[in-house]
Amino acid sequence: MALLLFVLRPAPPPPPRTLRFFMASSRLFSASSPHFHPLPHSSATLSSSFSLSTSHSSLFKPRVSLQLGKLPSFRLVQNGVTPRAYMSSLSAAETSQKSESSKAYGSDQIQVLEGLDPVRKRPGMYIGSTGPRGLHHLVYEILDNAVDEAQAGFASKIDVVLQSDGSVSITDDGRGIPTDLHPVTKKSALETVLTVLHAGGKFGGANSGYSVSGGLHGVGLSVVNALSEALEVTVWRDGLEYKQKYSRGKPITTLTCLVLSDEKKDRQGTSIRFWPDKEVFTTAIQFDYNTIAGRIRELAFLNPKLTITLQKEDDDPEKIQYNEYFFAGGLVEYVKWLNTDKKALHDVLSFSKQTDGISIDIAFQWCEDAYSDTILGYANSIRTIDGGTHIDGMKASLTRTLNSLGKKSKVIKDKDITLSGEHVREGLTCVVSVKVPNPEFEGQTKTRLGNPEVRKVVDQAMQEYLSEHLELHPDVLDSILSKAVNAFKAALAAKRARELVRQKSVLRSSSLPGKLADCSSTNPEECEIFIVEGDSAGGSAKQGRDRRFQAILPLRGKILNIERRDEAAMYKNEEIQNLILGLGLGVKGEDFKMEALRYHKIIILTDADVDGAHIRTLLLTFFFRYQRALFDEGCIYVGVPPLYKVVRGKQVNYCYDDADLKKLRKTFPPNASYTIQRFKGLGEMMPLQLWETTMDPERRLLKRLTVEDAAEANIVFSSLMGTRVDVRKDLIRNSANTIDFDQLDI
Repeated sequence: MALLLFVLRPAPPPPPRTLRFFMASSRLFSASSPHFHPLPHSSATLSSSFSLSTSHSSLFKPRVSLQLGKLPSFRLVQNGVTPRAYMSSLSAAETSQKSESSKAYGSDQIQVLEGLDPVRKRPGMYIGSTGPRGLHHLVYEILDNAVDEAQAGFASKIDVVLQSDGSVSITDDGRGIPTDLHPVTKKSALETVLTVLHAGGKFGGANSGYSVSGGLHGVGLSVVNALSEALEVTVWRDGLEYKQKYSRGKPITTLTCLVLSDEKKDRQGTSIRFWPDKEVFTTAIQFDYNTIAGRIRELAFLNPKLTITLQKEDDDPEKIQYNEYFFAGGLVEYVKWLNTDKKALHDVLSFSKQTDGISIDIAFQWCEDAYSDTILGYANSIRTIDGGTHIDGMKASLTRTLNSLGKKSKVIKDKDITLSGEHVREGLTCVVSVKVPNPEFEGQTKTRLGNPEVRKVVDQAMQEYLSEHLELHPDVLDSILSKAVNAFKAALAAKRARELVRQKSVLRSSSLPGKLADCSSTNPEECEIFIVEGDSAGGSAKQGRDRRFQAILPLRGKILNIERRDEAAMYKNEEIQNLILGLGLGVKGEDFKMEALRYHKIIILTDADVDGAHIRTLLLTFFFRYQRALFDEGCIYVGVPPLYKVVRGKQVNYCYDDADLKKLRKTFPPNASYTIQRFKGLGEMMPLQLWETTMDPERRLLKRLTVEDAAEANIVFSSLMGTRVDVRKDLIRNSANTIDFDQLDI
């Protein structure tokens, strides 16, 4: 199935558990080439936790003889004119004016931003970006507010609706935002929280409206209001319905009040509907159903008593989507869902504990057919992507306790052997959720928990539970320790294999693979490497590239599927060795070092057929399992070669898919004479063609891959690349009705 999923072609909406790429911006092409006529590119078809954005790096103009070191990073140098030369061409008047204004620095140059102006001036500071991630962050801010009501015990249901007009509405049945007059602002409390930064009921203390909450800074709702073209709020409290409308952070109507009928007088809650501002966001205002569904699923797992519904409205009744999320089992069900496609060693272990006002919920399970760990951390239902003290406490306790129990039970017979955290956690799936009265997050996006007291509490709770449970269930302890000891032995074998690789490198008097055609630049920020399929494509790429900043690494056939093999087998594989050495990836499990990476753009360039899609899938699996930080740093790209070459007279056009070709043919007269060539592989293309269509930074199409949902991505790789064939059969069977058979490359 993986072979089909990576064919980048238009198709009907895919099933929810396949990989999906998003095109985040349109292609940019140089108008200087009369023989290159780009067409709009359609959306690609893969569905997942991966997001993909189109990138056109413009570091260099083709074949301009300039010294690479003098060029600023990520800047297009037009017509061979350096930035210094361009600056010198400014008129004397402009230069003089700029000089005078830069010298005049007084009180007039100090700006004071009031109200919500700071949010509109620097939106990225509050929502992370003005692209798709920031757009979806608006939904999460309102959703988290509703979940806070549920965590406080006042709400049991949340309804999220993606409206057909591009707006989103989120409704809860909590207490409703207060509407009475605020003593400080002299406005209603509702208008205060919508228009004043750092105004809210979640600052803790005796006057706080919440004992535990994900919101801390009092900016979430006001930020959404500031970045919305329009916002409508409805509150139900005390038998009354309150309504008010806003635009770009400012009220455009007064707060109105309506008495509810007798049958509705008991209704309580808040409804927020907002339309994101097109002036703020750099991409199309389009919410992705599966992305939001992933976040809602997380929240439903973390809050067992909460029901969340998600609906997508559409003018076409067949495109309407609806799901209801409710998981009474909580984290136990979460871990089971994460390990759906794996072979578990034992039943899910879980416990809950409350100490010093801190609530801890942990569920975990080892799987025998997994060779990496999946650890997800949450603080007050907020996903802490970068971990924190709760994750550190769990890891330290797990390693220490299992080593102690192993030596006590004599499973670890050698006293000199101490299992490291990496060995103990091999095959582990663990979800850690803590609820802290006064959490310390890093920034508004809350990616890491910093409370030092949480580490101690989690560490002690984990040790007590493990010691008690595993002593009562020695069979579970034996299976876990056996898995860890095997991981330790495999690590020793992997170490020997790595040393062998290093020895071979010394004997070759070079640490780089022989097939690697390196670039002349030594600045990783300027360098990019194309991983190509086969020697023929590698030959064309080597001849067509710009040797100053583009390197080529040809692969021989399909690389090892590391999802099914341990580290020892991985390090013995020659193609894997070439990738590790050529890219400077370091050792698996060690902290990622960006400075050690030899190229900051790693571009996968394979043929537009089933085999090319499979090779691309294997490479993505390797990068995801071996060094996931490459995705976080935005280093992984997919190059898109053209599928067709259309020649009409002296005019040459390249089409990237059937939709491009169809659109181009419509522009031709009915009696036009033209020829169509379908490229079977990159090796068929002449070096100059490959440069013009796929490698030239000014005209190529690159898609950058980032992981939006680590849990979903983990399941996708396990399903598509794991050992269980029955899971893939089910996936194929369930997805068969969504496939356009005319698009299959068979």
